[in-house]
Parts: sequence; C-alpha cells; structure tokens
Amino acid sequence: MKSKITLKELAKLLNVSVSTVSKALHDSPEISPKTAERVKELAKLHNYRPNPVAVNLKKSKTGTIGVVIPNISNSFFARVLSGMEAEAQKHDQQVITYISNESLEREKQICDLLTSGMVDGVLIAVSEETQKKQAYDHLYALLDYDIPVVIYDRINLGLPADKIGVDDEKSFYEATQFFRTKGLHKVGLASAIHHVGIGQLRIKGYEQAMQDEEDLHMVTSTKPVDLKNKIRDLIVSEKIEALLCTDFESAILATRVAYEENIKIPEDLKLIGYISREVAQYLTPSISYIEQHPRELGIKAVEVLNNRLDGKYKTGEFEEKIIATTLVHLESTGF
Repeated sequence: MKSKITLKELAKLLNVSVSTVSKALHDSPEISPKTAERVKELAKLHNYRPNPVAVNLKKSKTGTIGVVIPNISNSFFARVLSGMEAEAQKHDQQVITYISNESLEREKQICDLLTSGMVDGVLIAVSEETQKKQAYDHLYALLDYDIPVVIYDRINLGLPADKIGVDDEKSFYEATQFFRTKGLHKVGLASAIHHVGIGQLRIKGYEQAMQDEEDLHMVTSTKPVDLKNKIRDLIVSEKIEALLCTDFESAILATRVAYEENIKIPEDLKLIGYISREVAQYLTPSISYIEQHPRELGIKAVEVLNNRLDGKYKTGEFEEKIIATTLVHLESTGF
C-alpha cells in the first residue's frame, strides 16, 4: 500500500530538498523551527506516512545487519568488516555485505534494497562520489523508513545518524608536530583524497600544525600521474625535509619518486603515510604509518547499532564516537 504522498512530493510542494523534509520530520537541529513546522503541517495535511511495508517488517527483528563497503580492494575495510562480523556473531546476527565501488548510483541501488525491511540496521561508509556530489537523498530515505543507520569511517557529513570514526584531523596535526619538534620546517603533504571528508580533515590537521609557516608545501590530485609529478616537484625542486601522505596512493607514489630520484629515506626525506600495516612494514625502507585500528572501529560500529536497536539512545539524539589513532614509527622516520 502506497502512502498518499511521498517524501519527494512533499519536498516539491514545499520547494525544498528531500533531505530538508526528512531532517524536519526527524527533528534535526539543522532545520529552523519555522521550516520544521511547515513540513510537519503539510505532512499531516496529506496524511504522509513512511512506507508501511517497511514499517511493518521493522516491528520484528530479522537478526540481520546490512554493511555497505565503498572499496573492497582497500585492506582497511576488510579489517573493519572482520571486526563487524566478530561483534555481530556475539549478538547472533548475520551480516549482509554490499560493495558500492565508490559509486553514487550503486549506493542508491543498495539503499533501495535495504529499505525493503530485510535488515535491522545499516552500517555504511559513504562513497567518494556521493560525498563529492553531496547527494544524500537516498541516505535520508533510509532514515525516513526508521531504519537505524551508523555511518562509519567517513563521518564528516551532516546526516542525522550515529557515527563512528577515527581522529583524522588530530592524527595529522600530531604527525606534523612530530616533525616540527624535531626541528624540521619544510614539511609537505600529498593527497589523492582531498575532495572527500577524511582527506579534508587530515589536511586541516596539517594546516593547523603549520600555521606559523609562511609557505605550505601541499600537493593534491585524483590523477596518479599528475600527483606523482607534483610529489616529484616537492621532493626534488622544493627539497622538502618530510612528507605526510593522506592515503595509500600518495604514500606509494612518494616512495616510488624517492627511488627514481635517488632520494634516500629517511636520510634525505622522512615519510609518514595513511597506509596499512600489512604493506608498510614490508616496504624497503619500511614506512611509518598511522594505525587506525580498523577492527576496533568495526566492533564499535556494531555496538553502537545494537545500542540504538535496544533503545539505549534517545530518539533524535545521535552518538558520535571517535577512536584514537596511533603513530607507528618504522624506518622512514628515523633520525
């Protein structure tokens, strides 16, 4: 049975976005009281209700959690999933895994499936394309169906949902400060993920630690060849003393450039990357990295979801948990 009016139709009548309507109906503090009142009055007038099929299915638990992973080739997410699986088993829950491949369209398709009532809750790391286009209507649709959602890892979003991530900004601030306390001034940054939330937070941490320096040695690009050339300029032309890499790709490109230019690590260049432990320790030289504790993140994400399912959190109030990272020193930061 279909509602007499849909969320999109409400938004069209009010000349606002779908996300604004959903936020208003969920009493989000981001929406002004006047706008929220207009939305609720019109919703009541047209007898708006969330999809009753999904609501009815939600009355009894399925014992299943939906997990959306943006990139299965990234070992970080594999370790997150391992933690989720382990914690779900403790609660006799099954995990259904979906892969968005960093695609907005695929993520929309997955969310459409999840609104059918087949899962008790959803754990999602939002795709790069979704963040880049800031297209979140499909995520608000999940919330509109009263499906508990926990956003993990990529949490720099204004969605009214529980969130769990790592201290991206603080981690890069402290990593930059490590080099500063060692007397280094020409500290650079390279990023292939500057366009998404976690990349922006890491860059912000670097900028804060370098705010007393006149020049920032920072390069960004989503194109590997372009980023490699920019990193080469940093190392060869600007002769930076240390480099922070916000992601796996920039870290690997930096080590390759150093090799090609006969730049010795750590003698000529110190290096820290957001790179997995499994890779960092086997490179030559081994690369110092920021440990994000992905398995713990996965465990905590399921804990937060179950707390929400068990009614331990107040309606309209959302949890945001931050896991502290650890700077692990290997050969690339030797002094």
